[in-house]
This record gives sequence, structure tokens and C-alpha cells, in this order.
Amino acid sequence: MDIQRIITDLKQERERLDRAISILEGLGSGRRRGRPAGGHAVAKHARRHMSAASRKRISQMMKQRWAERSGKKRREDDWGGPLLKS
Repeated sequence: MDIQRIITDLKQERERLDRAISILEGLGSGRRRGRPAGGHAVAKHARRHMSAASRKRISQMMKQRWAERSGKKRREDDWGGPLLKS
């Protein structure tokens, strides 16, 4: 084998490696992509609380809805809500 050819091939390989290294170094610097680290802790909001009266009203409305969807007729004393229409 010719020594000059080996040296030329090695120099070309070194140039390719230098380009690859510079590209990889460029990727590491600059602006980071994606969500910032620890960003989920910043977005916490105070939870809203529902009053007991609101919970009871929603419960009665859902029970009425379920009864209507299932075709069952319930009386007022079964769960304390308004009578269902026929």
C-alpha cells in the first residue's frame, strides 16, 4: 500500500470527524428545545372548592338525569329530589 494514500485517507477522515464534532457542539449550545425544566411547578393554581349546597344540587340533578336515561321513575322520598315528569 502507498503511504501517501493512507495519509490522504486519514486526513479526509479527520476532516469528517472535525465537521461532525463542530455540528454536535453547535447542538449543545444555544436555546434549549422543549418545556423548561421545573416548569410544571410554576403552573399550579389554587383549587376551587364546591359548597355543600352546590354538591347536593348537582347530585340531585345527576340522579334525575340517570333516572330519565334509564327509564326508571323515582319518587321524591327515595332520594329527596323533585318528582320526575311522566
